Amino acid sequence: MPSLLTPDFGLLFWMLFSFLIVFGLLAKFGFPVITRMVSERQEHISRSLKEAEETGKKTLTILEETRRQQDEILKQAVADGEKIIRTAQQKATEETEKQLEAARQQIAFLREKALHEINAQVAILSMDMAEKILHRQLDDKAKEEAFILQMLDEAEQLPK
Repeated sequence: MPSLLTPDFGLLFWMLFSFLIVFGLLAKFGFPVITRMVSERQEHISRSLKEAEETGKKTLTILEETRRQQDEILKQAVADGEKIIRTAQQKATEETEKQLEAARQQIAFLREKALHEINAQVAILSMDMAEKILHRQLDDKAKEEAFILQMLDEAEQLPK
């Protein structure tokens, strides 16, 4: 009786023959296709890696350029800000000088006006005193001096 665990010689022959035919067909037609597809895939992966590396380098270059432009923009903004501040300070200084000069002119004008008013009042008082002295008939020197002193006291009592 044949054993299930030990095959006979004919079965081994046909299994080996079938295996060699399938292996030969695969070697002739299957392995070259598989090898070609693996190499194409390998080339595709290599190209993708190179492209990714180049893209990374380009990205770094663009990033550096962007940072440089950002620095330039910030420097320009700072410079513009300082220029605006200097201009504003200069305008404020000029405006202050104009206001001070206008105040000085106003003070000088008011001083001149006050001096003219004082001079006018002194002139009026002097003329009044001279008029009163001339209108009065003085008999002696003592009366004349008493009258002048009285007039001076009256002048001091006038509103200022």
